[in-house]
Formats: sequence, C-alpha cells, structure tokens
Amino acid sequence: MTTPSPAVIMDFRNTPTPARLSRSLPETPPAPPVRLVHLGLGSFFRAHQAWYTAHASDASGWGYAAFTGRRPDIADALSPQDGLYTLLVRHPDGDAADIVGSVAEVHPASNHAAYLELLRRPEVAVVTITLTESAYLVRDGHLDVADPALVADLEALRADLGAPVSTLPARLLSGLAARRAAGGGPITVLPCDNLPHNGTVARTGVLELAALVEDGAAGGLAAWVGDHVDFASSMVDRITPATTDDDVRAATAATGLADAAPVPTEPFTEWVLSGAFPAGRPAWESAGALVVDDVTPYEQRKLWLLNGSHSLLAYSGPLRGHSTVDEAIADPTCRAWVEEYWDEACRHLPMPAAELRSYREALLGRYSNPRVRHLLAQIASDGSVKLPVRIVPTLLAERAAGRMPVGAARAVAAWIWHLRGRGAPVKDSGAEAAAAAARAGEGSVAAVLALLRPALSADQALVELVTEQLDALA
Repeated sequence: MTTPSPAVIMDFRNTPTPARLSRSLPETPPAPPVRLVHLGLGSFFRAHQAWYTAHASDASGWGYAAFTGRRPDIADALSPQDGLYTLLVRHPDGDAADIVGSVAEVHPASNHAAYLELLRRPEVAVVTITLTESAYLVRDGHLDVADPALVADLEALRADLGAPVSTLPARLLSGLAARRAAGGGPITVLPCDNLPHNGTVARTGVLELAALVEDGAAGGLAAWVGDHVDFASSMVDRITPATTDDDVRAATAATGLADAAPVPTEPFTEWVLSGAFPAGRPAWESAGALVVDDVTPYEQRKLWLLNGSHSLLAYSGPLRGHSTVDEAIADPTCRAWVEEYWDEACRHLPMPAAELRSYREALLGRYSNPRVRHLLAQIASDGSVKLPVRIVPTLLAERAAGRMPVGAARAVAAWIWHLRGRGAPVKDSGAEAAAAAARAGEGSVAAVLALLRPALSADQALVELVTEQLDALA
C-alpha cells in the first residue's frame, strides 16, 4: 500500500498566460524510451501503472506507448501534450499536483499498424491492460466463441494475422504473431483489470483463439505463445473518479499550465503483481508495488471487500437518494449494509483477522474522503460481469457453510432494481439478458441468480432470501 505525500512536482504558476502542457516547455521531462505498451488509455491507467512507472527508480529507461479503448478522445487530448498530464491527488486537506512523464506515445486503438510495429521491437518487454473485465471474452473458463466481434476477428485473422481487429484476445494474438515473425523474443502480458487470476484468463483467451486461427494447421503460433509469452497476474487498487471541468481548472491553478486531460485520484494506491518478466520490467517495487509468488489472497481481499462493497453501494445507494460513494457511506443504513456484507466475506479470506480489520477501516476512510467524488453510476456498469467475481463467491461460500448471506443477497437484490430502471442507466455488455431476467415476473430472482451462476437458482432458500431483500429495498 502506498500513500503519496503532497507535493507539487513542477510549478509554472507564475506563467502569465497558461501554456499548453508539453515536453517543449522548460523543466518538463524528456520522453523515456518506449519499452512498455498499454491497451486501455484511460484515467485508471494514468493514475496507476503510468504513475508507478514514472516514480520507479529506473523511470528514465522505461516509457509507455499507450493505446485507447474504443474511443480516440483521450489520444486526441494527450497527443498535443506529448503524453504528459497532471495527476491531481485529492487529499482531504488539499491537492497534490504531479505532472506524469512516463507516457511517451499515445495512439488510438485504430492505429493497428503502430501497435504491430511496437510489438515487433525486442526492447518492448511488457504489455499492460486496463480494458474492463468484459473485454477478455472468457466465460466459464473458455473463450466466448459466440461473441459477434470475436467471430469477425477470427475470420480476419485467418485471412491475415496482421489484419485490424477489435477484441482484446485478437489484438493480443495479432501483436504476438507480429513479434514471433520478427524474432522479437519473449515478452510479458500483464492484465490489470479486476478479474481473479487475470493472467490465466488472458492466456486462455489468446491460446484458444490461436488454436482456432490455426485450425489444426502446424503453424506453431499457439506453441510459440506458450513458450515465449509470460502471462503475469496483478491486483490493482486506486479510486479514480471521472474527470470534470473543475479538475481541468484545478490542474491549471496548481501548475500554471493548460491540461486537457488531468486525472483526479485518491492518495491511496496499491499494486501487487506476480510473473517471470523474461524481458525485464521497471523497478515498480521501488515506487511501492509488491512483487509476490501468489496474488490470489490480495486479489480476493480487494475483489470481495472493496469491489464487492462498491457494487453494493452502486446499486443500493441510489435507492436511498445517493449519487456518490462518500454520500452513501455517510448514510448509517448503507454503512451497516456494507459492514454486514464485509462480515460475510471476511469469513472466507485466508488472512489474519487483524489485517482484515485494518483493511476495512482503511476502506471506510477512503470511501469517506469528500474530495474524491466517486460516482455510483460509474461503478454500476457491467454488473453481469462484475457480480460473479465480486459477490457470488461470498454467496457460495456462506451457503456451503450453511448460513444465509443477507448482505450479499442484498447486493443482488439491489442490482435487480438497477436492471429494472432504478438508479443510473444500465450500461452492461450483458444488458439484454440481464434486464430480461430481472423482468421475468415471479421467476425473476431465480432467473437473475441463474445468470450469475446456474447453480444458485437451484437453491430455493437463497432465492427466497434475495426475494425478501428485493421487497425490503422497494
């Protein structure tokens, strides 16, 4: 766990007219050489992986080439700034402004040629990813071969391994195929999304897609990936609200420079990672990252306690008139719901009780920071993908122990109300099926539970418990 101390890294506040942030200005850092590629150039990446890289002891030797997700907007904003941006760390008593210089290049996702060219370079050592849980297209342990976008990418790759593709498994496979053809050598793929065993998930998607592309041919791409690509795992944590116009003004006030893409974030940050990194990596541990043999305990703690309670608040908070995490946690009823859920989840985490108590206390402090306005609507997206890894493990573990998980059941019930139109608009890759299940009349609770995990719908006592919570939240 790392809490950066307040410090303005660069101060241009005496500049009479704000100049646009760029590397042409005096005192801004030169671009480091590109040895890292990132997929998912959003706010979280810039508050987390890019920040750790910029603050590593060997930062001058490691730069990022970062690609957007589906929308090019952030690349358009950062390109004139040469990848520079202001990180606004929201302490309860004021901001710390840090101009981050680790992003050397920015590209829209559509620039597939640039991506392939980068993956061919032997000096590129790591590909990190923050594209949300749904991007991996792995369901129940296997690649979702029915996904329409993946089907289109599969046909494109069969015709040409360098063809432009849109899905994450296809983008990874295309880049790795280019690296193999160029003799680029070993590389690490490091997912940084909130998925259990995220490295294994990414590996499954890439290898199964490679097998489909080769279709039994002896091309050896899948074998090369298995031998040369290290799929590392990580747990990441830093609350990063959406950027507002107020943040843009605050960045200029803090630095004296115009910044079209500042990032607000909280002081707390954590990164736990595990992998071989055969081509090397930055000294992230010098910036506070923790390198371990097994990420699983940290992953479970974060997914079940932080992310699970976030989902609970995202769906139940609006039912009580709240729009942000700090508003919801200040409500004694919402806080009691969170504590009840935490009690259930903590029974199944393989960590000392004192450590879990400390972690819970820290979460309450983070949630209560009024200067980090984390919108519940931002957290509420993609519940059909998030709840199976955040809430379902506690449901299953508590029922296996013969207990009734009221707190976890309440989270599912609140999600059903969300799917029925209460709270923020539904933004979910599985929205159609989820909304249909939530509106399935008397069978809606069983239908939603079946969507989350088929076995749950057969537990009549659990169905009744979720139904009770659904009625109580009405």
